[in-house]
Amino acid sequence: MSIEIANESGVTVDEPSIVSAARFALDRMGVSPLAELSVLLVELDVMADLHQRWMDLPGPTDVMAFPMDELDSARRPDAAGLGPALLGDIVLCPAFAKDQAKKAGHSLLDELHLLTVHGVLHLLGYDHAEPAEEREMFTLQNRILGDFRTATAEAERTAAQREADSKLLGAVGLEDSDRPDPTA
Repeated sequence: MSIEIANESGVTVDEPSIVSAARFALDRMGVSPLAELSVLLVELDVMADLHQRWMDLPGPTDVMAFPMDELDSARRPDAAGLGPALLGDIVLCPAFAKDQAKKAGHSLLDELHLLTVHGVLHLLGYDHAEPAEEREMFTLQNRILGDFRTATAEAERTAAQREADSKLLGAVGLEDSDRPDPTA
């Protein structure tokens, strides 16, 4: 799966973590590993221009998704048997998301993860214009985010344990490379 990210927002963010959230969501949705996605982080004025131009709404917003027109609109990209596809672009505005994160009581990165998953779901054909659609999309979004947080926390615990084990082995004169590989 190819996910390109470009940060033109002027805000320093953990870009690999945003890519991980996108990849996790795409994997959970069964999107082909040959799919391509672009994530762009922009400033407020750029987002306001996009919001006006494409949605005919004034001012900036947090996230916009631009699916590629070449996809078969009768089939969602997460449908079984679909091959490689250029999914489209997700545009995030960290400056706008920062205020939302503060109101929600979580970090900017948590908000950007939420918005990334939200954008992925839009690219896959989900919407929230109608109450039933909103329930479906937001339930799915929350499930994916919860699973992503759990998987991320577990990976961090495993990495911390490996580092602690390596330090202990080094302190007693054993090198990490002297241990047998438990996965072999």
